[in-house]
Amino acid sequence: LDDLKAGDYIVHKTHGIGIYKGLIRQKVENVEEDLMIIDYDDGRLYLPLYNINLINKYRSQEGFIPKIDKLGGKTWQRTKEKIRKRIYILAESLLKLYAERALKKGFSFSPDTELHREFDSFFPYEETHDQLDTIEDIKRDMESDKPMDRLICGDVGYGKTEIAMRAAFKAVYDGMQVAVLVPTTILCEQHYWTFKSRFSAFPVNIDYISRFKSKKEQKRILNELSIGNIDIIIGTHALLSKEVKFHKLGLLIIDEEHRFGVRQKERLKELKKDVDVLSMTATPIPRTLYMALSDIRDMSIIETPPEDRLAVKTIVSEFNKDLIKEAIKKELGRNGQVFFVHNIIKDIYQVADYLHNLVPDAKIGVAHGQMPEKELEKVMLDFYNGNINLLVSTSIIGSGLDIPTANTIIINMADKIGLANLYQLKGRVGRGNVKAFAYLLIPGEEVITDDAKKRLEAIQEMSYLGAGLRIAMKDLEIRGAGNLLGPEQSGHIKAVGVDLYIE
Repeated sequence: LDDLKAGDYIVHKTHGIGIYKGLIRQKVENVEEDLMIIDYDDGRLYLPLYNINLINKYRSQEGFIPKIDKLGGKTWQRTKEKIRKRIYILAESLLKLYAERALKKGFSFSPDTELHREFDSFFPYEETHDQLDTIEDIKRDMESDKPMDRLICGDVGYGKTEIAMRAAFKAVYDGMQVAVLVPTTILCEQHYWTFKSRFSAFPVNIDYISRFKSKKEQKRILNELSIGNIDIIIGTHALLSKEVKFHKLGLLIIDEEHRFGVRQKERLKELKKDVDVLSMTATPIPRTLYMALSDIRDMSIIETPPEDRLAVKTIVSEFNKDLIKEAIKKELGRNGQVFFVHNIIKDIYQVADYLHNLVPDAKIGVAHGQMPEKELEKVMLDFYNGNINLLVSTSIIGSGLDIPTANTIIINMADKIGLANLYQLKGRVGRGNVKAFAYLLIPGEEVITDDAKKRLEAIQEMSYLGAGLRIAMKDLEIRGAGNLLGPEQSGHIKAVGVDLYIE
């Protein structure tokens, strides 16, 4: 009830979707009772509080407006029945897939040795309980003779990459190759440097393939990969092309699988047939859905923030040059770096000039998706290495970039960005033990839409750690379900709301 406010859509199991109007105290058979008022298309329902178990708050994709049902109407019953049938079909196909995998034999990796423990000990932080449990799950999967198919869900910056690297080490130790598939070129480069640095004390050959590489380099890499000279290859969807031949692929790691297209996913299925697969996502998945699916798909959830991690302070403000200047100077003053996100390419250079005039001593770089590959690569590397301390970019930086010294992000026109993207962008800062700040700039309260106001309120409320997995975030919750179950199911969820769908 605390979660409900007047005007919210609710779902009644018998009557369907209505609008909650608040509470009223009334006498019912000479007893004073609190009743919930729910408006329907053809009338009003007064629901005693002891029947609250019959309703859920309606949650669906942000901005989606559901159709209000009629009291006791047949349409609602038909909708429920149709979706129930579809869920049966889905469950059946998932079970079939699971049964096929269960009958398949995969490669059994050998148990850990002293060398594995040495690799693990090089991790410079204290692992969280969730991390350790997940690592144990993965190693057990890899040592069994069934092909692994595990999904790791964890908030941004909660240590999923470290887990993937330990799995990769286990595969390489047994002479198998590892492919790491990522959705963006920038993330590809980032993972390459992270893996290189983490494996530096061990004789492991790592390379990457993306549009940053010349045709000649790509040809050389593909040849080395096919004869087994490369142990770990990191790549964008270029890794899925038919020309890519592995010598002995044993493990496929997929980062943010839902961001790949239908054709790419079909190719993935071919690759997945008998290799171990580890997928990772930062998109929260509802706990209840997780429970419902955990018998069908192996999942590990990382909910614990790393030790010393501080929540990101979120400030929503109208565009204000003094605030921007102060925020940048404060970050540079502690030898940090700043992201300034401006999502319109055509005037991004003007914004960079404006910031240069505001903070002349900042070393500014610009990054966006339409730049020539080599130029974009150079800017990102310069920011990564600290030669640039203020990066003006589009939301191209929203995926997985990990720069511990970047602890201030300023997002211009934040009202135009969806909740999931805002959340991802905010996750670019506060990845170490330094207090981080996210400034969301808007043109003015009176100009922005109600939807945008709700988004900004939600992101401000999400200033505690792990909010991504704990808050019932409409947008992300639906995405989480959609990612696991496919786009058709997202439509069914819209029809009845996420809670009833899961039930």
